[in-house]
Amino acid sequence: MKLIIQPDDGETPLLKAVRRARTKIDILIFRFDLLELEKALEAAVGRGVVVRALIAHTNRGGEKRLRKLELKMLGAGVMVARTADDLLRYHGKMLIADDELFVLGFNFTKLDIDRSRSFGIVTKEPRLVKEATALFDADSTRQPYSPGHDRLVVSPESSRRILAAFIEGARKQLLIYDGKISDRGMLRLLHARAKEGVDVRVLGKLGKAGGGIEARKLQGMRLHVRAMIRDGSAAFVGSQSLRKLELDGRREVGVIVSAPAVAGRMQEVFEADWLRTLSKSEAAKLGPEHARSVKAAE
Repeated sequence: MKLIIQPDDGETPLLKAVRRARTKIDILIFRFDLLELEKALEAAVGRGVVVRALIAHTNRGGEKRLRKLELKMLGAGVMVARTADDLLRYHGKMLIADDELFVLGFNFTKLDIDRSRSFGIVTKEPRLVKEATALFDADSTRQPYSPGHDRLVVSPESSRRILAAFIEGARKQLLIYDGKISDRGMLRLLHARAKEGVDVRVLGKLGKAGGGIEARKLQGMRLHVRAMIRDGSAAFVGSQSLRKLELDGRREVGVIVSAPAVAGRMQEVFEADWLRTLSKSEAAKLGPEHARSVKAAE
């Protein structure tokens, strides 16, 4: 299992995966403006790879671009399907290249990759790849999706249950990147963890019921990821915020990570991002050992 960190890693992991694919590529698109990736997909078709693109039926302010993208991909030989319109948004970001699954917190756009803090998870775990393919197939053919793996987090079918269990499992620390946490049920769980002495911190925003949990605005870059790091040994990365709409009313896709090396690296990045939000006096109170470890993570 591998971790993609944006903006550090850029397009390279995606381009490498597409360029080395030999049999199939499935790509789930909400937003897309990466010319090199578009060319790589076209080249994959040219060497005999079956490329399927599932494109969102709508996104805010970009429907004309989505339809233009559909026509360009069809012209390049990509098999294109459009998501249904039964949910308000189909907002997931996912790529499957042969036996490798990418679950992303960022869109296929320069803004998300070059100027935003985000993460992606890359795995070859067969059950996860199989489950992601089943989801892609169901949405491509507009058939019901039935969850079959509790580490692939899919809204609205399984995300509330899986993410609630993930939060409840925190014993010492829960570090969260989220644009806005407002779901009352999830906020109750976070408050309960904090009351039990868990270090709960948020880079992003909290809704009105979030008082008592420390939240700070990410500094120095845009925030475009939904992620949680639990006790330095497990993590969640995906497209769903802890908001009712994204848990219960939209298609969102995420993954639970049980690899301590990946979770630990995410924890280091979070702490470095958190340090940037502190005043000089607050940072000084952390002590030199903490400051050195954060500097090493940057």
